[in-house]
Amino acid sequence: MKKAFFRVFLGAWASIFAFAIVVPRVAPAASSWQAEWERVLQAAKQEGVVSILGTTGVEVRDALTLPFQKAYGIQVDYFGGSGSQQATRVSAERRAGKYAWDIFVGGTSTGLASMIPIKAFDSLDSALILPDVKEPKNWRGGGIEFVDPGRQMAVMTPTHRVILIVNTAAVDPSSFKSYKDLLNPKWKGQIATDDPRRSGPGQASFTFFYLHPELGPDFIRALARQELVVFRDPSQLVNLVGQGKYPILIGPRDTMLADALKRSLPISIVNPSMVREGSDISPASGNVAMFNRAPHPNAAKVYINWLLSKEGQTHHARALGTVSDRLDVPLDHAEPWKVPRPGAIKTYTAEAMEAKDSLLRLLKEVLQN
Repeated sequence: MKKAFFRVFLGAWASIFAFAIVVPRVAPAASSWQAEWERVLQAAKQEGVVSILGTTGVEVRDALTLPFQKAYGIQVDYFGGSGSQQATRVSAERRAGKYAWDIFVGGTSTGLASMIPIKAFDSLDSALILPDVKEPKNWRGGGIEFVDPGRQMAVMTPTHRVILIVNTAAVDPSSFKSYKDLLNPKWKGQIATDDPRRSGPGQASFTFFYLHPELGPDFIRALARQELVVFRDPSQLVNLVGQGKYPILIGPRDTMLADALKRSLPISIVNPSMVREGSDISPASGNVAMFNRAPHPNAAKVYINWLLSKEGQTHHARALGTVSDRLDVPLDHAEPWKVPRPGAIKTYTAEAMEAKDSLLRLLKEVLQN
């Protein structure tokens, strides 16, 4: 009896061992992100195009279109405009039931004050697929920074901003040791500014003035008495400084400044690190969001993941001359003073936006043109 049991026992183990040997090894399934990425990529190629509502400037347009088209074979339809133009266009289109855009690249004020209130964007969480993009350690603040609680608009280029540029034939840029030097009577009627009552670099500059403890409302009132020349259309502002029409400009648009500097106009940046009050940190026009009801939703996801990758961020930051929020993007194209410093004033946060209500009341009071 014992021998029979032993033979049965050995036979059972032999069967199990044989089964283990002959059963083929099943290859592990592709990771979930790889399967999702492949599905989205194939669908994006079927869509064949992605539509971007972006900022002005040849350099930034090329950076946001050509490398992506080369990498994925998906056409990029790009329209560049100022923040006010972007907001007006989208608002009018949506009232008419038209949904023409996939991706927004633009300023914080435009996003927070105009786009998000009309529910134009989707959360980016569902669009982020590539592990390289989602990895927290790749980002300056330990993860992608969003300007809103709904995680709809991501910050790409938090950079110490240019507040002043000058025509070098008329002004020595190193002569400015404080923004209070703008109050010198010799500059009366000689200072141009992007309209700070509208979203854009002029408003960001005056928000910085307003929030800075050594400047504040009294400085803005004194500056307004210098008979500022206020421009609502910023398209030619930098060129006017280069031509000598105005020796000083407050709030140059980053894309236009980058283009002008490449054309060797007699323009110089007043280095904020040499000015007592420094400058604020702002992404300027370097924010990205994804429109809801997008006509090409899969191409939009592929584009978002490319733009937030090391490659996409390198192209974008170099075109703007700014600092990417990704830590692995080279800084060889950006001056050292542009790298964000701890404790600096941020003019793009929700808190800063709340302060703009008081600022706008002040500006309405002191600006006459």
